[in-house]
Amino acid sequence: MITTNLTGESLIGSNAVLGEGHEFSATAPARNETLPGTFRNLNLAQASQVVDKAAAAFEAYSQLHPHKRADFLAAIADQIEAIGDPLLERASAESGLPLARLTGERGRTCGQLRMFSRLVREGSWVDARINPALPDRQPLPRPDIRRMLVPLGPVVIFGASNFPLAFSVAGGDTASALAAGCSVIVKAHPAHPGTSELVGRAIQAAALETGMPEGTFSLVHTDNEVAQALVAHPAIKAVGFTGSRGGGLALLRVAQARPEPIPVYAEMSSVNPTVVLAGAMQERGTAIAEGLAGSVTLGVGQFCTNPGIVFVLQTDKLPDFLGTLGAKIRSSVPATMLTPGIRDNYSRGIGTLTHAQEVSLLAQSESNARSEHTEGRPAILTTTGAAFKQNPALSHEVFGPSSLVVVCTDEAEMAACLQTMEGQLTATIFATDADLKASAHNWVALLQQKAGRVLFGGYPTGVEVSEAMTHGGPFPATSDSRTTSVGTAAIERFARPVSYQSFPDALLPLALQQANPLGIWREVDGNLVKE
Repeated sequence: MITTNLTGESLIGSNAVLGEGHEFSATAPARNETLPGTFRNLNLAQASQVVDKAAAAFEAYSQLHPHKRADFLAAIADQIEAIGDPLLERASAESGLPLARLTGERGRTCGQLRMFSRLVREGSWVDARINPALPDRQPLPRPDIRRMLVPLGPVVIFGASNFPLAFSVAGGDTASALAAGCSVIVKAHPAHPGTSELVGRAIQAAALETGMPEGTFSLVHTDNEVAQALVAHPAIKAVGFTGSRGGGLALLRVAQARPEPIPVYAEMSSVNPTVVLAGAMQERGTAIAEGLAGSVTLGVGQFCTNPGIVFVLQTDKLPDFLGTLGAKIRSSVPATMLTPGIRDNYSRGIGTLTHAQEVSLLAQSESNARSEHTEGRPAILTTTGAAFKQNPALSHEVFGPSSLVVVCTDEAEMAACLQTMEGQLTATIFATDADLKASAHNWVALLQQKAGRVLFGGYPTGVEVSEAMTHGGPFPATSDSRTTSVGTAAIERFARPVSYQSFPDALLPLALQQANPLGIWREVDGNLVKE
């Protein structure tokens, strides 16, 4: 049974260690009050010892039978669920998120852990490829060559502020890295250290229950300087990060300045443009406006897939669209944001947009925030396509419950606006068949150049955890557009290919041995077989 008493310690393998660095406490954003519990950051020497332990653990963990890793992942989910309501209550106190939202997030967290457990047990993710020897081939014989993905090494994961469970200590980055066979060090997010400790103890208990090598998982409280030192440590082989653009770029610089540069898989910034063509506006502009208002304000706009830019055309249905959207926003209610700092940044962002040339405030929640330091007031602003093209700052993310409607004179101007934008996690189009047939633009091709997930007639908030999901996109949405942080393909970030040539069968990894003892699908001379 996991104790819910918080100690403020870092969890290093099976041990708990009180840091010798800065002391801090968590804040309840709903009340702007200090929560019970005092936490201590590790200093540089302590953090270095964590990496040494993770490096030693990797040698053993990476060689475990994959079914043992699968058991570990499933046990983590069981242990998280066993904490019960105290986990949700602490997460709600630290984040301001409602219990219902966090109950769903816990289900998502445990669901993706079990999804990776099934993936590892099934085994085909290693992409085993075999070209048997052809000793009689002319003019030269072919040696036996076998290829598969193997784990990178110890990795550092940074917890996110907006998902204290699903993108944090036991979130998708941790789950996919452990599934790949990497040892993991998680840097707890300072906004929810108590939640992090509870989940960390669940992983620690699962590791002991399933007999994982000492140091396979560690949870650390550190400041930014020590966190960057973790990334710079020569034993670390990759980084997972979800957060601000500035934070992600800082880690990228550290990782690239090492004698051995390493990949940083950073999700950083996205405004998720939505395109509404004329026919769709004519047919269901009011319904689209209502849906957008709900998407913009969902979770106080603190989703990385919040639709922050909406492109529309100047048509006779536009006033109805704007009227509906404005009315919905005015009747919305301010709500607690994750931290006072996030709320302050949101307020400054809205202020900057409001004072920009040719930008107007269409609507803002008519309910005053109960606390100017913690609650965000939903807002919708408008501008023109010409102004949007001239001012790149209008396309920058404002993290919170707002969106900028860009009114374009025609589709050519709309397409030109989209071309000026940076990479995004999502891009959405509302269109009729007639819109697409009459258009001179290939909207799907344009949107897929800009985003990792393209939606037709829907809203981007809400990311399905599934095999086919891509949660990634061109820079700065992510630092590597070839990857995803959600879905089973996320495991590929923490693995690399190795070919084994002319090896004795007994020395090969199980996935490549002739008898196929794991019973996985493998590509043999171009054919997928299990034999």
